[in-house]
Amino acid sequence: MQIAVKTDTREQASDDDAPPAPVTLALDIGGTGLKASLLDEQGEMVTEKAHIPTPHPCPPDVFMQSLDELIEPLPKFDRVSVGFPGVVRKGRILTAPNLAHDGWAGFDLASALSDRLGKPVKVKNDADLQGLGAIHGVGVEMVVTLGTGVGSSLFEDGWIAPHLEFAHHPFRKGETYEEQLGNEALHRVGKKRWNHRLRRAIKVLRALTTFDRLYLGGGNAKKINFELDPDVEVVSNDFGMRGGIWLWRKDRGATGDGT
Repeated sequence: MQIAVKTDTREQASDDDAPPAPVTLALDIGGTGLKASLLDEQGEMVTEKAHIPTPHPCPPDVFMQSLDELIEPLPKFDRVSVGFPGVVRKGRILTAPNLAHDGWAGFDLASALSDRLGKPVKVKNDADLQGLGAIHGVGVEMVVTLGTGVGSSLFEDGWIAPHLEFAHHPFRKGETYEEQLGNEALHRVGKKRWNHRLRRAIKVLRALTTFDRLYLGGGNAKKINFELDPDVEVVSNDFGMRGGIWLWRKDRGATGDGT
C-alpha cells in the first residue's frame, strides 16, 4: 500500500534553528477496521489514512502483528495516540467487548506499543478521542459513536468527564444501548426500526445530560434517515484520529494522562 504525503503549505518558522514540530501517529482501533494516519501539531492529517480489516478474533499479539502491516507504508513519527474501543485506565485496557478476546483485560497497551515502536504512547477510549476532535469547547457537549458497538463521551467547556460506558447501560426492553443500536442490531431489525430506536435514545440522553450539543459519529451515522434537531449533528469519522493530538496538548481540558 502506497500512502501519499500531503504537502504542508503553512508559512515556515522564521527561525531556521527551531526544532521541527513533533509528528503524531494516530491509531483508530475499531471492531471492523484498523486505521492510521499522521497528524501535524494542529491535528490535521498529513498523510492519507491507512486501513486494514480488524482480525477476528483479535487478541493483543494478533493486533500487534497487524499493526506492523498497518503502519509500514507511513513516514516517520515522534509519538503515538491510540483510540481504543473499550475502557482504558492509564494506558491499560479494562474491557474490549468488540475485539472478541479476553486477553485484553488488564493488558498494558501503552507500554506494549511504546516498547514495540520505540516512541511515547498515550491510549484513550475511541469515543473520547472522537469527542476531543469534534467539540467546540462551549457548554455541555456529548458525542455518541455508532459503529460495531456504541461509544460515548461527555464534555463541559472543553473538559472531559470521567469515561462512562453508556453503551452497556439498560436502554429499553431489558437491553442496553449497544444491544439495541449496535451494528448487529441494525442488521437484525433493519434501518427503519434502528432509526426509531436512535430517535428515542437521543431523547433519553438529552433528558439525562441536558447537552447543549450532541455529535453523532461512527460508521453507521450515515444510516440516519430522520431530520436531526438543530443541536444535533453528524460529524466526520476522521475526528476519531484527529482528536489524538489533544492527548499531547495542554490548551484543552483533557490531556490524556489522568490530569
